[in-house]
Amino acid sequence: MTQKATEQTTAADLLLDPVFSDAAAEWKRHTKQLVKASTMVKYSNILNRYLLPSWGEVPLSQITGGRVRAFADVLLESEGDGRRLSAKTVQDIMSVLKNILKGKIAEPLDIHIRQKSRPIRVFSVQEQKELCRYLVTHPDLRNEGILLCLFTGLRVGELCALKWSDISLSERTLCVRRTMQRLQTLEDGAARTRIEISEPKSDCSLRVIPLPEILLPHIKKRLAHPDAFFLTGECARYVEPRVMQYHFKKVLSACGIDGAGFHSLRHTFATRCVESGFDLKCLSEILGHASVNITLNRYVHPSLQLKQENMSKLSKTFAAVSHS
Repeated sequence: MTQKATEQTTAADLLLDPVFSDAAAEWKRHTKQLVKASTMVKYSNILNRYLLPSWGEVPLSQITGGRVRAFADVLLESEGDGRRLSAKTVQDIMSVLKNILKGKIAEPLDIHIRQKSRPIRVFSVQEQKELCRYLVTHPDLRNEGILLCLFTGLRVGELCALKWSDISLSERTLCVRRTMQRLQTLEDGAARTRIEISEPKSDCSLRVIPLPEILLPHIKKRLAHPDAFFLTGECARYVEPRVMQYHFKKVLSACGIDGAGFHSLRHTFATRCVESGFDLKCLSEILGHASVNITLNRYVHPSLQLKQENMSKLSKTFAAVSHS
């Protein structure tokens, strides 16, 4: 066989049996048009860090369920950036891998990574009182923002992107129209980051939240230009999420509260609402969830006191039945 014929045969073989990196590039081009920039950054990181180094030059015909399962096991036992990979991270990697290979290989991939539920930090009633006392006695825009999250369940990105035009004092409402996040970018081959302000990740996150009466006096005295950011009172200056999170840590330290992050404000808001007998459908919409089940499974954490109160109600019912 001539050299030219051999080259043509090799080219034909490659067309018939593409490698993983070819499928990944095709999937990435298609997916980029369908998801938000932040999601695409996450997918790209998974591809570049975990999938392409291991699978890039592997022909699709050689990818089997057994090889993928073995790969998942290696990830669960390995360490990334000096830390052991969590089951959630491995599940995310497997999800991207399966999406890339969907329809590309004959064998269906049915691989699930068992994940342990992570404990959710909710402020106790006493901790919430201490936090509120500090925020009220140290009034500034960032502390007002923390107070706002504690009584509305806003996410940190939603708070940072909040503008005064989103607040209606006459209707006593707050509209969530956008969120802020720091995204990774690649410029001149170097990893950099930038701030992006965009619509929230889902349509459900676009919502109107009634403002509690207790917040109105604090908001009225801070009123600023409609185009100004809530946390700065200025149009051209904002506070980004990681700066707000760092500020919150200092606040918690001043209050003597340990083991909590900014998202604990959202968990606490949801928990207090349930303890107060809040309608769960209303709570789900205020939090911006697609269903009540998400609210119940992710954010509602009944306290021991609430469980005891419910058991007391049951005892009264049994007592009434036994004396009838």
